[in-house]
Order: sequence, then C-alpha cells, then structure tokens
Amino acid sequence: MNFHEKPVHYVESLTLKVLDLPKMSHFYTKVLGFETIEEQSNKTILGVGGKEILILEHTPELEPKTGRYAGLYHFAVLLPNRKELGKMLIHLHQQRIPVGSSDHQVSEALYLSDPEGNGIEIYRDREASEWEWRGEHVHMTVDPLDVEAVAQAAQGEKWGGMPNGTVLGHIHLHVSDLQAAREFYTEVLGFGLVANLGNQALFVSDGDYHHHIGLNIWNGTGIPALPDNTAGLSNYVIRVPDQQAQRLLQERLQAYGADLHEEGLAVITADPSGNKIKIIYA
Repeated sequence: MNFHEKPVHYVESLTLKVLDLPKMSHFYTKVLGFETIEEQSNKTILGVGGKEILILEHTPELEPKTGRYAGLYHFAVLLPNRKELGKMLIHLHQQRIPVGSSDHQVSEALYLSDPEGNGIEIYRDREASEWEWRGEHVHMTVDPLDVEAVAQAAQGEKWGGMPNGTVLGHIHLHVSDLQAAREFYTEVLGFGLVANLGNQALFVSDGDYHHHIGLNIWNGTGIPALPDNTAGLSNYVIRVPDQQAQRLLQERLQAYGADLHEEGLAVITADPSGNKIKIIYA
C-alpha cells in the first residue's frame, strides 16, 4: 500500500519562514538535492518530480527564533529505498554535514538541521509487512543505525539529488498540551493513534502507516504559538482524497470550535497549539 496517496489522508508539504532565502535555497537544492519548481523574489518552491514538498518564504520583518515555541520539531523526507538512503548518507558525509542516525524498526533514518536550525529527517521505510503491531499500536524503536550496511546499500552508485518517488513522509511538531493535541488530531481530524512515548510524545496516522504526524511536549507544556514574525514553520498541508472528505473535516472543525477560513480550494485552520494547517483535496 502507498501511504502517501489517496485514499489516505497524509501530510504533503510544508512552508518555512526563512531569514536568508538565497542561503536556504542553496542548501536545499545543492546540498539536499531538491529541484526548484518556482522561484520568486520572496519565495522558492522546492520538490521532486514536479511535486511540491517544501516552500521557503521570506519577509523583511522576520526575526530569529530565540525562545521555546510550538512549531516544527522536524519534517521527514521519505526516500524510495535503502540504496537511495545509502547514497544520501555518503553524500552528506562528503559534504561534512553533521548527521545523526537511528533505526526505528519501521524505518532507518538520518537526522540533520538546515542553516537556520530547522530539523530534518531523511529516511527509508522497511516493508510494512516487517512492522510489528501490538494491537492498534506499532512498535517503533530508537536503536543505533547500522551505518556501514546502509552505506554499502548504495552499491557504489553516485548521489544525484533527491530521487523520483521521494515524498514528505511525515511531520513532527512541538505542541503545548499533549492531551489537547491528541483530541484534536484523533477525534477532530480523524487520524488513528498508533504509538505513545510515555506522556511526552504521540504519533498518529491514517491507513495504518507508522506515523504521518508526531507530536511532543519536549519544548515544555504551555509554550506559546510561534509568532507570525518569527522564522520557522509557517504551515503544513494535509491532503485528503476528495471534496467530501474535506467538507467532513470542515464540519468537525466547526463543531470543535476551531478558527478556520477558506483560501481557494484549501481550508485553513490551526491545532490547539497554533500550528497552522491547510487541508486540501486531490
């Protein structure tokens, strides 16, 4: 099953507010290998195979993030296979980019940050048949990655940028109240709760994926929303399969009392921590 196409509800793209647009555009294209889909004076749209994954936006009034806020913990780029992860691992090492790593049992992952401190995960999934489910919860680990085996999977092939088939696999957010986030993402948006990390983090998904959205309180409870004039996450996009599914979510959001408005074909809202969401349909 493809966990990032209809009929699954999934996270498709995100927008970052950036302080230095040329520097950030260079990093994402030349270092990470995204293609430039569109370039404007204050915006760069990046993706793979013509599909948007990341939008960088700059406005003159932006300020650096200096406190603890809700917002982005990391966004996760899903590569199509282990060979591509191995090629990326070797490439990042050659570029002298500091990289962390982990084996999550459901996936193998690399971790890094962009020049403005936004967290990035680059990973590949194991086959869904290899995931271990315990009732409705999927078993995920934070084990050491077999870096040598991942590098060997590249089979000596040279890195050539983000490969076709790359998608935004999931997004992981800082929130101010984990219980409020759980209610919003499961009861209102309709994602299934698939994993807990004590009372510190939880993970939700649609279609029995290991997670489309992670939520944590590692920045503290009661933290404020990221101010509009502060660099960081602007919004992220949830794609639903059709207009009926979007309308159903809109009705649930209205019943919940969420602030929302329409912008073209998108319904715009925010979670209880102020993380802004665009809901669009295919």
